[in-house]
Amino acid sequence: MRYAIFTVSLPDYAPEEAVKEIKAAGYDGVEWRVTDQKPSPDGKPSFWAGNLCTWPLASFPADAPRIRRMTETAGLEVPIAGTYVTCADPAAVETAMKGAAQLGAPMLRVGVPGYDGKSPYLPLVDRAVGAYREVEAMARRFGVRACIEMHMNTITPSASSAAAFARHFDPKHVGIIYDCGNMVYEGYEQYRMGLEVLGPFLAHVHCKNARWQPEGSRPDGSAGWKAVAAPFSRGSADLEAFFLALRAVGYDGWVSFEDFSTEQPVAERLHGNLAYVKSVAARAAG
Repeated sequence: MRYAIFTVSLPDYAPEEAVKEIKAAGYDGVEWRVTDQKPSPDGKPSFWAGNLCTWPLASFPADAPRIRRMTETAGLEVPIAGTYVTCADPAAVETAMKGAAQLGAPMLRVGVPGYDGKSPYLPLVDRAVGAYREVEAMARRFGVRACIEMHMNTITPSASSAAAFARHFDPKHVGIIYDCGNMVYEGYEQYRMGLEVLGPFLAHVHCKNARWQPEGSRPDGSAGWKAVAAPFSRGSADLEAFFLALRAVGYDGWVSFEDFSTEQPVAERLHGNLAYVKSVAARAAG
């Protein structure tokens, strides 16, 4: 098993600094964040705006050779490109795939529609399947694999829903990113069951953690709850059980870290998370 870090969680590091720190911490690869982001409202880098460790989508194909040289020079690999394009925007998908191919990344993330509980689910899925057929065709043409992340508030929050969507496609060209942290928010299923359900569509793994905490009350006076990011060792996701499940299904691919908790400085999270997960994986391996 090899470990990478998704640069969304390194907002304070410019790419040149990031590859040095990632390599020094002991990672094997880097999942570059690629999106045309908004500037930070307060001028300070954050996960979602003004993130210094993000490459613009608009120039991704042109930037990709330089990104590739920088990454390879640092002794790192790129298992997947962390783009934010969706099947609703085929022009953006094509730009992302051009960049991924130039980067030498075998996979890239291509999203599906969100789900807010207001529109009928099944017609939304049917339309998305139609749109993703074009994504699949482009993936075949560019020689990359388009990956759908299991993500809360989308039509694929769980392994079962992701597998039901993916079964319309060829697993050579379309895969699923399994995310144990997102499942804390929505979509939890027993880890091994979900991994088995995905079968050949299991393409990549994201590792992070989150927990539920009380927040106010509902209109009827009952307790309100909210899911928030948590440190790897203090969240609701049972990472040892997760790695036991990965071992049980024979997964030996990449695991990319994301950490949106802020209880520790980013440098401590960068080093500490890898040491912690390696110890968890070692226990799971017996």
